[in-house]
This record gives sequence, structure tokens and C-alpha cells, in this order.
Amino acid sequence: MKRIKIILILFAAVILSSCSRTGQKDGAYAASIQIKGSDTIINLVQVWAERFVEMHPLYNVGVTGGGSGTGFAALINGTCDIAISSREIEEKEKLLADAKGVEPVEFMIGLDGLAIIVNKNNPVDKLTLAQLRDIFMAKITNWKEVGGENRKIVILSRESNSGTHMFFKEHVLRCDNKKSKEEFAPQALLMPSSQAIYDEVYQNPHALGYVGMGFVNDNVKAISIAVNADSPFIYPNPDTVMSGEYPISRPLFLYTDGQPEGLVKMFIDYALSDEGQKIVLETDFVPIKGMR
Repeated sequence: MKRIKIILILFAAVILSSCSRTGQKDGAYAASIQIKGSDTIINLVQVWAERFVEMHPLYNVGVTGGGSGTGFAALINGTCDIAISSREIEEKEKLLADAKGVEPVEFMIGLDGLAIIVNKNNPVDKLTLAQLRDIFMAKITNWKEVGGENRKIVILSRESNSGTHMFFKEHVLRCDNKKSKEEFAPQALLMPSSQAIYDEVYQNPHALGYVGMGFVNDNVKAISIAVNADSPFIYPNPDTVMSGEYPISRPLFLYTDGQPEGLVKMFIDYALSDEGQKIVLETDFVPIKGMR
């Protein structure tokens, strides 16, 4: 009997050890969730997912991008558990959700400054909101008009399903005027992701685009922005976004179908915890709690 007990204990130890190494039980995860949406914050959410799974190896968290609109579509269609977004859900999306019995619940998880980036060799380092608006509407088409070289400006924008695209259009092009119908110039190149904008700016000395602040590094240059010609030019960083000085900033969200439960709730609680908010800061966004 004593020998049998020892064998059983050793067998149990092997099973537990196997589970802790693979994160799986009987060849499958104990629970799994899918997260989809904004390319702006996908890097942040991927870090959350990696750290979360390290703490809970029996769980699986899948993260994919595609834009905020793609995330909302997936949530409404039931193909993801959490939508990540760099904008608030739109009224038309609420109506689609209601028609399918989906109840979007919003969680603000951080703040972002939308950085205007140029090639690091471009001499232009500041613009007003009016100049920026005129560039993206092709009223200003040459860098010499804003203090740069005599070169045509290559305009880069996100595609229309992107929350970043929508925010920039509403806040910069339309000046937060709900009645405005202003649009990007037809010659604007629509890029599939923030990474694609970053890559093009990095290699093209005449390009200009907008990305989440987390994409800025020493390989490209972020431009300081002023509300108007009489205002100070403000560089995008966590302090200026938190203070409200930087004029192109926005909240970031997670959305669930109804109040979260189980693994979904565990993940959102982690995102809003002190550790999760520390990761927000580490990935160059602005935390909403616990770390300022």
C-alpha cells in the first residue's frame, strides 16, 4: 500500500509538471479567449497577453489586429471575446450590436497621443493644426511651404476601418465639427497598419503620417504640434498627453459583450491593475490609474 501511494504521488507530480511547462491540460487549454482590433494598441495588448499567460499557463489568449472597426465587427459577430479600440463605438455599430443581441460594455485602459511623424532627415520639426489639416487635404503640397525642402509631400493615412483614421479625420480635418464633411485628399496613400506608415516614413524622406505615440523611436521624427500660430508647439510624450497640452490625444478602450465574466474578466482586471497599467507606460502610452 505504501509503495502504491508513492507511485501515485510521483505520477501526479509528473502530470502537474507537464501542465505547468506546456500551459495545456489533456492536449487542450483549460480556457481560451480571442482579442481583436486596433493596430495602435496591439503591441500593448500582446505584452499584456504574454505576461498574463506567464502567470496563468493553463489559459490561452490570442491577439490579432486589423483596426478598431474590425474589432467591433468581430465582437458583434461573436468571433472575438474582447474588441480593442482607439475610438469609441459608433452609433451604427451600436445598432448592429443591438440587432444581434450584443451589449457592448466599454473599459478605458489608457490614453494615447497621436504622433505626426516624418523621416528623421526632414528639417521640419513643428506644425500648427491648421498646417497639418491643409497638408492632409492637399492645400499644402510642398515641404517648402512649411519650412522644408522643395519637395512634394507624400501623405500617408490609415485605412477607413481604423480608429486612428476616424479620430484624425474628426479631430484634425473636421476640427471636431459634427456637421463638417471634410475628407482626406484623394492622393493620400491609405496604409493597412500603423507599422506600414512607420516603415514608409522611415525609408521615404518626403513622407508624413500619423501613428500612435508608441510607434515613435529614434528611427523617425515626431513633430511638435501647436493649436494655432500663437500657441506653444508641444511634443507628444506621456506628460504632455496626461496634462492635456498635446492637442492630438485620445482615450483607448477594451469592449466586451455584456459585463465580463470568467477569463475575460480576469484579463480586463489584469489590464487595469497596477501591473497592467505599468505596462501601458512601458509601451509609451499613458496609464489612467496607479502609475502617475
